[in-house]
Amino acid sequence: MTIDALKSVRCLIVIPCLNEAAHIEQLVHKLRFALAVLDADIVIADGGSIDGTREIVTRLAAENPAVTLLHNPKRIQSAAINLVVDTYGSQYDYLIRIDAHGEYPDDYCERLVQEALATGADSVVVGMKTVGFSTFQKATAFAQNSKLGNGGSKHRVGAPSHWADHGHHALMRIAAFRAIGGYDESFSHNEDAEFDYRLNKAGYRIWMTDRTSMVYYPRKTVGTLFRQYFAYGRGRARNFLKHRALPSVRQMIPLAVAPVAIGAVLALINWIAVVPLGLWVAACLGYGIWMALGQRNPYGPLAAVSAMVMHFAWSAGFWRELLDFRHRRISQ
Repeated sequence: MTIDALKSVRCLIVIPCLNEAAHIEQLVHKLRFALAVLDADIVIADGGSIDGTREIVTRLAAENPAVTLLHNPKRIQSAAINLVVDTYGSQYDYLIRIDAHGEYPDDYCERLVQEALATGADSVVVGMKTVGFSTFQKATAFAQNSKLGNGGSKHRVGAPSHWADHGHHALMRIAAFRAIGGYDESFSHNEDAEFDYRLNKAGYRIWMTDRTSMVYYPRKTVGTLFRQYFAYGRGRARNFLKHRALPSVRQMIPLAVAPVAIGAVLALINWIAVVPLGLWVAACLGYGIWMALGQRNPYGPLAAVSAMVMHFAWSAGFWRELLDFRHRRISQ
């Protein structure tokens, strides 16, 4: 595809961020390639950083008129992207969503636009590979890149290009984004899946491309990993409550984890109650050892522990949101 074809559309590159002083300048420099190839501008929607992020972006904006800083008073990512589209969207054809804490190839944005123009897709989503540095991060990455941690999610396992129902958000046609009302800002997590549900229902098309992908860095501690997946579980439950959209089969199995773990307390009355919990733990550890042996990766057993944290947190978050009758009465 020629440069003229790529420049025939205008792209709005949006980076929601909060306290990303360690990464934001490198990321903006990485996107210079996109600015050179595409007719694009970058808007960084900051949620009130206190670590120097805003000062860095202010300097970058002064150096390059294609970079703009926008304050996001609601702080969360869904609100950041809605705000940018409301403020600047009428001037552009496509929105490209960039996560501040990810890694992207130089031609990432170019590939997304090529795929959108070639397929006519309203949304182009990408695969995501997780990479870690510390021991815990490496174990978590091993889990998240495997069926043990992702249940076979296609945007996690490197599937070939195909029309999809959901994937990691990368590019969207702004007209389609606006037509369905943008992200639901009541979702602090899982807003992408909820958005894709409405996008599909409205008749728009999502293309999962294998021509580019991104690298994601997992949480560094057990506590932060638990809180992340607890929020994901709550988001999935909110999606169910809003649309009556049942979780997929691969998500239904982890839903049983929290009830099984809580039910194990009944072992004080009858030892049989602990059997389901024991089977889950044994299955996870066994799969982790099998991965370690099959892939010659020493992080397999620890990856099983990370996976168990993710399973339990996701399940607990889902049931916490589903059973929160008080909150539901207030919202009604």
